[in-house]
Amino acid sequence: MKTIALVAHDGKKAEMVAFVKDHKDSLSKAHIVATGTTGTYVRQTGLEVELKLSGPKGGDAQIAALAAEGKVDGIIFFRDPLGKHPHEPDIQMLMRICDLYNVPLATNPATGGLILDGLLASL
Repeated sequence: MKTIALVAHDGKKAEMVAFVKDHKDSLSKAHIVATGTTGTYVRQTGLEVELKLSGPKGGDAQIAALAAEGKVDGIIFFRDPLGKHPHEPDIQMLMRICDLYNVPLATNPATGGLILDGLLASL
């Protein structure tokens, strides 16, 4: 089973929930792990979600650790490019880890759909 991580900044949580609803059939075939608040919203769609800490409290770092350990197959991170985030170093670290360990990372719904198609279409 593939593991997909979901992360969304506060201004993108509604967009993440809409994305999950649009791709619920595909995501139901995966193990989903998410940062705390994002995961709580995603659970409202009826999918099972393993919760980590909220992003500012270390959840982004926990997701990055999973990527570095080879325990996540893809990350969908809807980040707010116009917002200020006090945990920006954690966000940059997550993106760097994805590059370093060749983990697919989507930052918008278009690439998120492509990642899901690539990872989950044949399941």
